[in-house]
Order: sequence, then C-alpha cells, then structure tokens
Amino acid sequence: MIHLDLRSSQPLYEQIISQYKYLYLQGFLKKGDAIPSVRKLALELDVTPGTVAKAYREMEQSGMIETIRGKGTFMADIPFTARNEGVIRKMKTEIEKNCMELIYQGLGKEEIIALVEEAVDQLLAGKGEKND
Repeated sequence: MIHLDLRSSQPLYEQIISQYKYLYLQGFLKKGDAIPSVRKLALELDVTPGTVAKAYREMEQSGMIETIRGKGTFMADIPFTARNEGVIRKMKTEIEKNCMELIYQGLGKEEIIALVEEAVDQLLAGKGEKND
C-alpha cells in the first residue's frame, strides 16, 4: 500500500504522509478506515518506528488521522480548509523546479498547463470532484 523511494531527497516520514494523502484522495482510504500501527508499518516499510511515529504525529496534529487508545489509528477527514502558507510556498518552489525541467524538455506553456490539469483531475477524481 505505502511505497517509499529510498533515493528521494524527500524525508521518509514526509513520503509516508504524502502516500496516505494520495491513498485518501484516490478513494483507497476513507474516514474511519484503520491504518497499521507504528510498529507494523515500520516493519512493512523496513524503517525505524521513529520515522513512522513522526509521520503519524504530524498526521494527527493536522487532523488527518486519529488514534483511539486500545483500538488503533484511523483515517479522519483530511481538512482541506486548513491552509498552511509555509507548505504552499514550499510546493510553489517545487512546481517552479518541475516547470523549469519541462521547459528544458521542450514543452510549452499550454502543454505544461495540460499536464498539471490532468494531474489535478486524477487526484480529485477519487474524491468525486471535478475541477472545471
């Protein structure tokens, strides 16, 4: 279910968070679904429990998951209304880097916009939304 890229410069705990967001957006996970314990996921991914615990802490602080003592950890509704300006700035920088590479590869503005729209449509399709 969760796949990590050990060659990526993105920290492993951030990859875990991103993977859960993706699974939620695609409809593979929904509110109330149980997710593996810290130890179980750490074993599955061959990472330290501390890495998974850090991801789960951040996910819980953002309201993405909830832990019920004695029962487990469960998906909550991802709060789409909570805007984190720091995250938005960081993602804008990443988008700029990716656009630069696409321009270097010979793509024009319209082709890049079409790729972005396609990616957004695919991500929102799992939530039953269409961005016109």
